[in-house]
Amino acid sequence: VQLQASGGGLVQAGASLRLSCAASGRTFSSSAMGWFRQAPGKEREFVAAVSRSGGGTAYADSVKGRCTISRDNAKSTVSLQMNSLKPEDTAVYYCAATVATWIPRRESDYDYWGQGTLVTVSS
Repeated sequence: VQLQASGGGLVQAGASLRLSCAASGRTFSSSAMGWFRQAPGKEREFVAAVSRSGGGTAYADSVKGRCTISRDNAKSTVSLQMNSLKPEDTAVYYCAATVATWIPRRESDYDYWGQGTLVTVSS
């Protein structure tokens, strides 16, 4: 699976952004998908994930209630809608895919990674 993330940008606090990740390959619908982020000087951290079917989701506490992950298996895309953005959401956001049958939160459980898209939230 090859992943291409997009949708990042510079926004003010309180704004919304929608990140997208396009996948190529035949295994998208059999892969759980996740979003991670890495802020400057910090380790990469889990943001959200969605099950193969889209019926199950998981979120980090820091974004719960503000972000929604979704997927379109027909289009091989996964999206992350982020609302009420805060300066602490500033990071490079990565999409990732895993053949795991659950919804992993650990970086090491993901098999494929996209190149990342930068989100900058100004105060």
